[in-house]
Amino acid sequence: MAKVFAIANQKGGVGKTTTCINLAASLVATKRRVLLIDLDPQGNATMGSGVDKHALEHSIYDVLVGDCNLLEAMQFSEHGGYQLLPANRDLTAAEVSLLNVQMKESRLRDALAPIRENYDFILIDCPPALSMLTINALVAADGVIIPMQCEYYALEGLSDLVNSIQRIGKLLNPSLKIEGLLRTMYDPRISLTNDVSAQLKQHFPDTLYQTVIPRNVRLAEAPSFGMPALVYDKQSRGAIAYLALAGELVRRQRAAPRPATA
Repeated sequence: MAKVFAIANQKGGVGKTTTCINLAASLVATKRRVLLIDLDPQGNATMGSGVDKHALEHSIYDVLVGDCNLLEAMQFSEHGGYQLLPANRDLTAAEVSLLNVQMKESRLRDALAPIRENYDFILIDCPPALSMLTINALVAADGVIIPMQCEYYALEGLSDLVNSIQRIGKLLNPSLKIEGLLRTMYDPRISLTNDVSAQLKQHFPDTLYQTVIPRNVRLAEAPSFGMPALVYDKQSRGAIAYLALAGELVRRQRAAPRPATA
């Protein structure tokens, strides 16, 4: 059964969408079956996967409000090699549409239940806010991957995010955990980057990924061509880093204790 990971951070511009697209493609390169869910109304993960968000007949919004099932909304990213649940501006109406719906926090989890066995990994690209959409992602997820830049304000925001994840876990998803912290846009030449990185190693030794994602022009360029960096320039430092992250993620899952059977 698929492991479901929400890629989340309340701060924008930290590399959530870049991580979703490139981690999904890198996991596919390791022969894993992957579903990427775009849960951000901006639809950047959709466009970055080579799917036109303006030409969608169905999207994740229709799934959440019950207008179609998950399979009807699904697309395939030809460049990335993964399945995609796309999003566009329609998703901004989800908060209002779900206002009076029972169990609105678990709409995504319920939609995923019938198809989880079809995948090895399901990645959810969350919007940069603790909205009903993000709460749906956290309720559906087994773990949270937190991309963050190594800068001063990132540490303060991380504390708030961890507290929010813990509260949602207690109330709605007791099995939710922080899967890993990912250092993005990493530049070791900057002293603050090294200082913040050292603090992360000290306070989160078990969850901080060894892999760091460097500042890389190819990573920034690839979405405008609707493809992951692994396809756009497989020799780029960014593409190589996300392949390393995929390997680290897979190794962690292998090493994780298996639930006891009756």
